[in-house]
Amino acid sequence: MTLLDLFLIGIGLSMDAFAVSICKGLSVRRLRLSHALLCGIYFGGFQALMPTLGYFLGSSFFSVISQVGYWLAFILLALIGANMIRESFGETETLDDDFGPRALLPLAVATSIDALAVGVSFAALEVDILPAACLIGVTTFICSALGVKIGAVFGARFRAAAERAGGVVLILIGVKTLLSGLGIL
Repeated sequence: MTLLDLFLIGIGLSMDAFAVSICKGLSVRRLRLSHALLCGIYFGGFQALMPTLGYFLGSSFFSVISQVGYWLAFILLALIGANMIRESFGETETLDDDFGPRALLPLAVATSIDALAVGVSFAALEVDILPAACLIGVTTFICSALGVKIGAVFGARFRAAAERAGGVVLILIGVKTLLSGLGIL
């Protein structure tokens, strides 16, 4: 998997956190740097942690999944992407202006569950997890911090489009991974 692939996966995975960060930005009366940094740290941290956990979970079952790794990666990325697209057509979440751990921790976990599945596929593809998880975490940190600012300035109209774009990117990476594994690319 190339650096570009990992970066695009990071962008795709960060779209949920980006959308939630936009909503959090909408909820503040006066935007502070700490709002953006807190969202970036929580969302980026969990987006780095979850694929790492998924990787070690997947590594435990490597002999089983190595036979079907490319298919597994394709299925997981396609399902995650399709779910993101489906969720983008749902109702917008209403969030309050609380930036404490009780508010951000559940959001960070919820937006990073799909990264756990990506970590399992990384194990199947024998991806070096440390740089991959760091790149995903940093990408999500930046997207989340920017999302808070964008939400405070422009509003919630980008939430659905961001989730759709993230879903499409994940599906395309899944298709590329499958085609590469089958020797077509």
